[in-house]
Amino acid sequence: MTRHEEHGEDGGRTGRRSTVLKAAGLTLAAALVLGIGTAGWAYRHLNDNIRSVDIDQALGDNRPAKSVTTPSASASASASPLPTEAVNILVLGSDSRSGEENQELGGGDSSGARSDTAMVVHIDAGRTSATVVSIPRDTLVTRPSCPLPSGGTSAVAYGVMFNSAYSLGGPVCAVKTVESITNVRMDHYIEVDFSGFAKLVNALGGVTVTTDEDIDDDDSHLHLAAGTHHLNGKQALALARTRHGIGDGSDLGRIGLQQNLVKALLEQIASTNLLTSPTELYGVADAITGSLTTDTGLNSLTELMELGQSLKGLTADEVTTVTMPVVTAPSDPNRVIAEEPAASTLWKSLK
Repeated sequence: MTRHEEHGEDGGRTGRRSTVLKAAGLTLAAALVLGIGTAGWAYRHLNDNIRSVDIDQALGDNRPAKSVTTPSASASASASPLPTEAVNILVLGSDSRSGEENQELGGGDSSGARSDTAMVVHIDAGRTSATVVSIPRDTLVTRPSCPLPSGGTSAVAYGVMFNSAYSLGGPVCAVKTVESITNVRMDHYIEVDFSGFAKLVNALGGVTVTTDEDIDDDDSHLHLAAGTHHLNGKQALALARTRHGIGDGSDLGRIGLQQNLVKALLEQIASTNLLTSPTELYGVADAITGSLTTDTGLNSLTELMELGQSLKGLTADEVTTVTMPVVTAPSDPNRVIAEEPAASTLWKSLK
């Protein structure tokens, strides 16, 4: 497949070493579960933490075809039952800003939940390389007709913001919209709750990040001078939400911050020897599983462990991050649209 690398405004390479994948912490989650899985009560509790949505049942057969890959001879001969085929995963960061807890975590005045972060994670056949594509929430798209949680279906909507799909129809509509604009089948869905993300950061003792510019954002309640900072969960969540205090205030700047934050979080996890403290280990595993909503193909610790273990050969150097090519929307200078044919070429490379 064609490899893509994210470029900043100055045209420089910015993303090759990013470890946004692993897949959004799944390799870590698998390791944590393995460490405490011998305790039956702990396994049951963590397993029950995971929420799921039956996306396949809701969407039926009117979807892009699944990718068909032939296992290599070495993989076929291997005694390991771990999967090796290519897989596409839609990873969403959902941000509920209603309620007292979320207000304390720096939420805005809006109610309900929305998908402020969206990444299509493509893991190549063999699972030793991957591409992570961020979709700006401000992208104007054609939102297809979606099954609604309350029953019935929505009408097709033209020129609406990408993240309206989640607000309208939850994970099912988010997946259908992504498949509609990419023509790529999403094999799995993983949603990470931002409040759970804050709890995870606190369970790890905070996370260290470096910012290249001052951040002064009253909306996210974050004020940081340029430099290196050790953030607690509330501050890290504010950094993930920040957009108005950096660059031109667009979602593209926030995407870069989020990718760097996830990398910093994974580095913090790697540097913390959780296996020496069962209490801390359980706290981190509890925070991870408590923040996840998945499709029914990943809604158990066993399935998450299998996915995580199948990625053990995936190194940071083989993970490429890129933002879907976009240009300013002719109808609104504060919105973007997919840049063609570059966007279509990118999505075709993930099949």
